[in-house]
Amino acid sequence: MKTKILGLAIITLFFSCKKETKVVQKEIKHYSIEEFMDNESVYGGSFSSDNSNIIVSSNRSGIFNVYAIPVTGGEMTPVTSSDSTSIFNASYFPNDNRILFATDGNGNEITHLYVKELDGSVQDLTPGENAKSSFYGWSEDEKYFYYGSNKRDPSYFDVYKLSIDDYSSTLIYQNNDGLSFSGMSNDENFIALSKSINTNDSDLSIYNVKTKEIIKINDNLSANTSQDFSEDNSTFYYTTDDGSEFSYLMAYDLESKEKKKVIEKPWDISGISFTSKGTYMVVYVNEDGKNAVEVLDSKTMKPIDLPDFKDSSITEIRFSKDEKWMRMFVGGSNTPSDLYTYNLETKEQHKLTNVLNDAINIDDLVTAKVIRYKSFDGTEIPAIYYLPHQASKNNQVPAMVWVHGGPGGQSRQQFLPLIQYLVNHGYAILAVNNRGSSGYGKTFYKMDDKNHGEKDLQDCIEGKNWLANQSEIDGSKIGIIGGSYGGYMTMAALTYTPEEFKVGVNLFGVTNWIRTLKSIPPYWEAYRTSLYSELGDPFTADSVRLKRISPLFHADKVTKPLIVLQGSQDPRVLQVESDEIVEAVRNNNVPVDYVLFADEGHGFRKKENQIEANSRILKFLDKYLKKETESTDSALK
Repeated sequence: MKTKILGLAIITLFFSCKKETKVVQKEIKHYSIEEFMDNESVYGGSFSSDNSNIIVSSNRSGIFNVYAIPVTGGEMTPVTSSDSTSIFNASYFPNDNRILFATDGNGNEITHLYVKELDGSVQDLTPGENAKSSFYGWSEDEKYFYYGSNKRDPSYFDVYKLSIDDYSSTLIYQNNDGLSFSGMSNDENFIALSKSINTNDSDLSIYNVKTKEIIKINDNLSANTSQDFSEDNSTFYYTTDDGSEFSYLMAYDLESKEKKKVIEKPWDISGISFTSKGTYMVVYVNEDGKNAVEVLDSKTMKPIDLPDFKDSSITEIRFSKDEKWMRMFVGGSNTPSDLYTYNLETKEQHKLTNVLNDAINIDDLVTAKVIRYKSFDGTEIPAIYYLPHQASKNNQVPAMVWVHGGPGGQSRQQFLPLIQYLVNHGYAILAVNNRGSSGYGKTFYKMDDKNHGEKDLQDCIEGKNWLANQSEIDGSKIGIIGGSYGGYMTMAALTYTPEEFKVGVNLFGVTNWIRTLKSIPPYWEAYRTSLYSELGDPFTADSVRLKRISPLFHADKVTKPLIVLQGSQDPRVLQVESDEIVEAVRNNNVPVDYVLFADEGHGFRKKENQIEANSRILKFLDKYLKKETESTDSALK
């Protein structure tokens, strides 16, 4: 239902000749959650072999399915029609219109790979009740695709190649050493393997298939990530932060074993890839929480010209196999990303999607602003700030400190429906990148190791204090919200600093670190040691500290209203985590709302569930933080 309530934004215009102030009121429309969730989310974008179509995953039906779109624009044609579990596209087959796609069981993360045949039938190519599979890419001769599977050993992923003629699989690398597949040369002679040392650092090696020799690439403890092999199979490219705060690009000669630096930026180079023929290199840089993308000519290493989208940014790029077409996702913090195609020969550009609901005026949405503030010990904390248009010194608004997932995640300058929904309804949001967040150098990243719920929590409290000092914010009405690790931080705030925040919103947050770390999925085995090095080993004396920082064991201290949201199929943060904290806090006679989804995992994918979750959050905040009896949205339903 469309709402008719209008907010007021005060714009002050100064006229120097008369030295007087005139106040102009700008109408801001408040949108319902249904209107916000009627925005479309689109992912992927694989070109067909003849470049006539692109396939994407879209949630326009209420759940993610695969759709085909003409490369020059037109109607989206459904390829799949799931009404239960989300489906994400992987790729068109190289030389026909068969489609490879992936799906799991309602968020349980046990992903299988499927093919949709030319006759419309669908076949599971990687069967097995508890076997998880991931698509790695197509072979150079286009007769196979590579994939990883833990069907042999639940803890580790082996590498297979699957014939696209008879769908038979061949094991090409058996993972007996707990290493992770990170890439392979086109001639299949070299396989990149990584070994996680801690949550920042990893060793990177090259396995020579012919000689069976494994050569370690990095000389020192550092973060090393495989990126790509050159088209002629002579060079391996990887990023490293060896001797630096930020990751830079290196080239390793596979024959001479010589290394040289290729690209360095003042931020992390988060990824690079070559196009099919090796003509172009696509480079991604994590620039202050925002993707900066450039395409380089591989020979000259000079950037090519890309289309200019003015206030929006290109966030992702992929080329067609013949390198004649490029598809781009373009968006910003105030608008979801649309898909465009661009013909490099004709310079023609086509907009394939219009994902922002036509009922929403983009001028009513808020563009994020990067701010920084000093924490208790002088550490500078970056954050992403969303201030409602209607906020002013004379119209102060409540606010929420938003904490990202992880540990080690990052709040970024991107469109998030829940944030824009809350901001549109009069809540400022400060998305804090507390110490331990990625993207700001490895020293900053490691600053929360084995002090979670302590110094990182203090960073969030200082974020609250920064908000309280803003003239547009009602400092008496500030809460905290987060998902996963952010949900843990929400509970830590309500437990260990019970008077700092007025309310808490916990989305599938950890409340018992001992149980969570003991019950991580078996396919995380290669990462287990790294998690334990950062958080603590629950099977050792570290368990004492883990119990001390687990909100469940101290829930009697919670005095502020709480809402908890959880998916029953979540393999990372088990439902029992939320069940127990809800029961414990209710024993304090504290108001607690509990929203449980039987068909969701770690995060909510179905539109109907997102609508329910987000509307319940707003209703809760309006009642307990804004102190309204009914939310603006729900009152009009």
